[in-house]
Amino acid sequence: MAQPDFWNDQEEANKIIRELKIIKRQAEPIQKAESDVKNIGELIELVDADDAETLNQIKFELISLEKLVDKLEIDLLLSAKEDRANAFLSIHAGAGGTESCDWTSMLLRMYNRWAENNEFGVDNIDFLAGEEAGVKSATILIKGIFVYGKLKGENGVHRLVRISPFDSNKRRHTSFASVEVIPEVDKDINIEINEDDLRVDVYRSGGAGGQHVNTTDSAVRITHIPTGLVVQCQNERSQIKNKATAMKMLKSKLYERELRQRREEADKQNQKKKKIEWGSQIRSYVMHPYSMIKDHRTGVETGNVPAVMDGKLDNFLEGFLKWQVKES
Repeated sequence: MAQPDFWNDQEEANKIIRELKIIKRQAEPIQKAESDVKNIGELIELVDADDAETLNQIKFELISLEKLVDKLEIDLLLSAKEDRANAFLSIHAGAGGTESCDWTSMLLRMYNRWAENNEFGVDNIDFLAGEEAGVKSATILIKGIFVYGKLKGENGVHRLVRISPFDSNKRRHTSFASVEVIPEVDKDINIEINEDDLRVDVYRSGGAGGQHVNTTDSAVRITHIPTGLVVQCQNERSQIKNKATAMKMLKSKLYERELRQRREEADKQNQKKKKIEWGSQIRSYVMHPYSMIKDHRTGVETGNVPAVMDGKLDNFLEGFLKWQVKES
């Protein structure tokens, strides 16, 4: 980075800076932990049994060290190359009409709040509003270090149980929405796509954006015929930019598909079957007759539903990473 021509290639420079941030994120806490262990050891050697003030200081230092080591444990679980990547997160309403569309909008807000709490960037990629209320489907790109690694356990079906605000009889309803998380592929990962295997459709955007989106066929949908994978983008006013983003999403989906096939093959070799595939019910959010959110894979649960819906997801995300290690 000290070389005078470092910024000549901005893309490469940004890549190196990102790599440096990753190294610092992993190295600095380890260095701090080593320093804290040394300092605590020195205090223990010097303390007297009746020195209450120093004993309390040692207790405080040990509690801080324990929290630091717990954080290091989580970071060490994010060891795969794709864990470092940004993530495309898509949410789709299940059966249930307006009720499911409202649940989808709640989940979309939850993940946006999680990104905001962690100071991650968010780009809106695609949005389809529900016919009466809520969101039928949406895709966002969450940008930051280890975003995919942290969110990869969110793949699957999320179930909501509550008294429906759309039911005049105040009956309890169950709604479903599916979440898909895929890593954004960088240029170092070569994914070859044959143009003859693609069907590209353009259409008018359906979301907010003024008159332009209603009069111009700028939205792009790309279908990868051999796999049946479909991606779409309507975020930009430019059809060219939307197509470029859609192609990036398609490459990411093909890459994630390859990763999933490798994991499934490894599971067969180990004679194990893991229920983390797309479409499996992973978590229930119960708001009536009691308040409880429970992950059906890891057993992690909480009664503080409002906090989770406001983006406090770390207990569930970290619980999945620890569970995944035990299952492997």
